[in-house]
Amino acid sequence: MSTRSELGPGRPGPGPTAVISQRRQLINLAYRLLGSLAEAEDAVQEAYARWYSLPAPQQHAIDSPAAWLTTVASRICLDMLGSARARRERYVGEWLPEPLPGPAEWISGRPGGPADPADRVTLDESVSMAFLVVLDAMTPAQRVAFILHDVFGYPFAEVAGIVGRTPAACRQLASSARRRIRESQPPAAPSARQAGLVRDFKVAWEARDIGALIGLLDPGATVTGDIGDLPAALPGPIQGAEQIARTSLAVASLVPGMTLLERTVNGQPGLVAQQDGVTMAVYAFEIAGEKITRIWAILDPGKLRPWATA
Repeated sequence: MSTRSELGPGRPGPGPTAVISQRRQLINLAYRLLGSLAEAEDAVQEAYARWYSLPAPQQHAIDSPAAWLTTVASRICLDMLGSARARRERYVGEWLPEPLPGPAEWISGRPGGPADPADRVTLDESVSMAFLVVLDAMTPAQRVAFILHDVFGYPFAEVAGIVGRTPAACRQLASSARRRIRESQPPAAPSARQAGLVRDFKVAWEARDIGALIGLLDPGATVTGDIGDLPAALPGPIQGAEQIARTSLAVASLVPGMTLLERTVNGQPGLVAQQDGVTMAVYAFEIAGEKITRIWAILDPGKLRPWATA
């Protein structure tokens, strides 16, 4: 990716608007690479810090601030992905990506305050929980090569400069990532059908109707929970429709006054559990055919920041 200008030192440097306007794109990229809004914001902040630390002549010599910032942010994310593997080995229980609400459901950090960058993350299939979970199982180089090329359309020649591999190697990385995604994800049900099944699950859960819950779940369905540093000890993934249904009813009994809300979670129909107006958990769903096949339950308070009350 060329960042040097051939126009000479006399041309005007990039204006502040041209630099700051890239923040939304960088947050979109970094969130997909890291699966964490907090880490994405840190990566983008570091990229901007490096930009503003450059002497003015060096800034003026950069042909495209957008390309420079993308390259730097991607390399920062690549480094963070490498260190994240070691951190997650010490993580309590399962690690799941940080869930994002839909733009209309974002709760600002303070009344009348500026909108958080998360409400400008484009919510498409590349940020669904199922998609991000598969990405998290990839190597850092696979993930970066795939996201840059397949999601953001960067040519492999430019991806190679970021990842530190040859274009041919990056093409192979993206191809293997693409194959893993294709093999791990069933064909998506229509959005209206997904929303209907999630709504039916909510109604059955509220009614404590174990038969209805079992009927909505695939016999081999799985629930994976992310509790972070919460003291509660939860078992590993819960498998089987009946066991999931019984666990759901147990949760309802243990949390008096729990309210379930239908919400968009990473662009897909999901549920939010609240107690006394405070978000306790966010649930994302995978649906194949006419059944719920996977549920991801995020209870880690550190990952529920976008869902906190103002």
